[in-house]
Amino acid sequence: MERKRKEEIVLGLHRVLDRNLCVVVTRQAGLTVAEVSELRRQMRNAGAGFRVTKNRLARRALAETAFAHLSPLFTGPTAIAYSGDAVAAAKVVVEFSNRNGKLTILGGGLGQKGLDAAEVKELASMPSLDEARSRLLGTLRAPEARLAVLLATPAAGMARLLAAYGKAQDESAPASAEP
Repeated sequence: MERKRKEEIVLGLHRVLDRNLCVVVTRQAGLTVAEVSELRRQMRNAGAGFRVTKNRLARRALAETAFAHLSPLFTGPTAIAYSGDAVAAAKVVVEFSNRNGKLTILGGGLGQKGLDAAEVKELASMPSLDEARSRLLGTLRAPEARLAVLLATPAAGMARLLAAYGKAQDESAPASAEP
């Protein structure tokens, strides 16, 4: 590979690492092209990415990033999963790894914090940012919904009572004969 092409790859990977919050380093020995394509599709759907890396170029790209501590993990056939969301990449990689034993999680990083494989799996069990936001919104809106039900219940009860009273009045009134 030409030197200029290698520099472009390192620069592109460096940008990817700088823009993302979570990186998971994997060993993907034995995955077929179809399996890698499926994994990439799942990553894109989750707002994450997956990239097979050359170890020497990846170690150069890691320099001066928050993930520089991941450099020792780059031995053998490696690939990285990355996302701006703290858990999206980890979720997809862990789920895929559970279904396909050819993908092994070596470790990762969340910002400047290094994670071993067990911590990556633990991270994957956490709700994503969107899930956390929706749970919080549901929690905040629950009192409003309960209040609306409580306020509507007496009015509905009163309407049913008046309707029953009106029906009882109609039934008890004598039928008048019209000429």
